[in-house]
Amino acid sequence: MSTLAEWFATPRGAYVLEWEFAQYDSAVEDVFGFIAVQVGSPQIDFLRANRMAVRTCVGGPGCAIRGEPYALPLASQSVDLIVLPHVLEFSGMPHQILREAERVLRPEGHIVISGFNPLSLWGLQRLVARRRDEYPWCGDFIGLLRLRDWLKLLGFELNGGRFGCYAPPFGTTKWLQRFAFMEPAGDRWWPIAGGVYVVRAVKRVHGMRLVMPGWRNGKQRAKALAPVVRRHNGMHRNGHE
Repeated sequence: MSTLAEWFATPRGAYVLEWEFAQYDSAVEDVFGFIAVQVGSPQIDFLRANRMAVRTCVGGPGCAIRGEPYALPLASQSVDLIVLPHVLEFSGMPHQILREAERVLRPEGHIVISGFNPLSLWGLQRLVARRRDEYPWCGDFIGLLRLRDWLKLLGFELNGGRFGCYAPPFGTTKWLQRFAFMEPAGDRWWPIAGGVYVVRAVKRVHGMRLVMPGWRNGKQRAKALAPVVRRHNGMHRNGHE
C-alpha cells in the first residue's frame, strides 16, 4: 500500500473511514462561507456534507489544485473551512502545515483534523509492528494534548471533537465486527483511548468583532461535533463534564 487511500480500502481502513465519515459530516455541515478546502486524499470526499459554493482539494495527483500542504498555493485569509484528514502524522513538517492552514483561513474560519491516537491499542500496535514502512504504522502519531497546544499557539480554539475506533486493529472484517461491543464501552469507560480522533477548531483574531449574517441564527443550527471538554485531553463523546 503506497497511499493512505489504498489503506482505507482494507478492512482496517474501511472500519476507520466509516467512523470518520460520520464525524466529518457532522463537523463540516454547519460551517458556512464560500470556500472549503480539503488537503490531500483526493479519492475520498471529506467535504461531502458541506454546502459551500466552492469545495476543492489541494495536494498531489488527483487534486484540483496541485501544491504541498506546507506551502499551500492559496491567498492569505481566503478560505472559510480547511480539513486535514490524516495529513499531519504522515508529514515531516506538521507545524508548518498548521501555520499554512492558519494563514489561508479567514478570521473565524474553521479547521477539522483527524489523526491516529498514540495512547490507544492502535498506537501500541504501531510500536510493535514488524512493517513500519506500511500505512498507518509509518506515520508519527500525534497525541491530542500536543495537537491542542500547537493549535492554541496559532490562535485556534477547539470547539468540537470525538474519539472513536476502540476495537483492536485486527486485519479482518470478521474480527473487527466481533469486537464492535467495544465502541459503546469505549465511549463510556475509556473515552480518551480511541484509536482515532477528529477535532474541529476555529481561528480567533483578538480585538476583532464580526457581525454575523442571518444564517448564523438558531433557526439554521445543525448537529455539530460534541463540545470539547477541557478535562483530561479535552474530549468526550457526549460533551458533558
